[in-house]
Formats: sequence, C-alpha cells, structure tokens
Amino acid sequence: MKGSRSHLLVALEVEISDKVSGLTSRGTLTLCDLAGSERLSKTEAEGQRLVEAAAINKSLTALGQVFGALKCNALHIPFRNSKLTQLLQPCLSGDARCCVFINVSPDAADVVETVSSLQFGSTIRQVALGRAAQNIGPARGSKMAK
Repeated sequence: MKGSRSHLLVALEVEISDKVSGLTSRGTLTLCDLAGSERLSKTEAEGQRLVEAAAINKSLTALGQVFGALKCNALHIPFRNSKLTQLLQPCLSGDARCCVFINVSPDAADVVETVSSLQFGSTIRQVALGRAAQNIGPARGSKMAK
C-alpha cells in the first residue's frame, strides 16, 4: 500500500550581513516538490486516495494556468485558484528566479503522462520572470536602519 501523496514546499529565509558596510542581503529559497498528476481512470483510486489525486490534479491545473498567464504576459495571473499557486506567488512574480526540474518515466506504459509532463515543462520554459533584483539594505538594529 502506498502512503498519502501531496506537494511539499520548504521556504528558507536567508540573511547575510556585512559588518564592515553595515548592509544586509536578504532572500528566500523556496523548494517545491510537486506530486505527479494521475489519470484517475488508470489508477483506479478510491476513497481518500481518489480525493488526494483529484486535489493534486486540480492544483497542478491551476499552476499550469498561472504559467500560461505568465507566458502570455496576461494582465491577470490566477494565483488565487489554489493554495499551491498562492504559496508560490512570491516565487513566480516580480523579484524571483525559478528553476524547474521535470521527472518522467521511461516506461512505455507511462508515455501519456510523460508527454504531458514534457509539454508542461515546455510551457514553463517559455516563461520569463524578469530580472531579479538584489535585496540589500541596512542591517537590522544598525544606526543606518533607524
């Protein structure tokens, strides 16, 4: 029996202070491991596993909509469509860099999911987030910060 499946997000806030200049550089590193989408008819999931698979697929669809809107430079980016996209909004808008790894199966039985994942990756690759700025300011508690 497999365990429950879900996405995993870890956000690390990093701060480096230069004692000579009194400046501090701040940033957040967000690591996100997304659960793979599943064809519900193929997995024959039932009960809680079916609920989990449906929620995963919904959030991945919402993420795809966000990337599609970013790719087209849309005026409205649908970050509010899922909790996943809400959490990833700071990573995907404005002052951020993004690196995505797509994992696929070499098994011929998984060709439909593999092609879908590669198409998703192709869409993501065409998204330009813009240049990330350095977040440098006075160190906390320094005379320059007051």
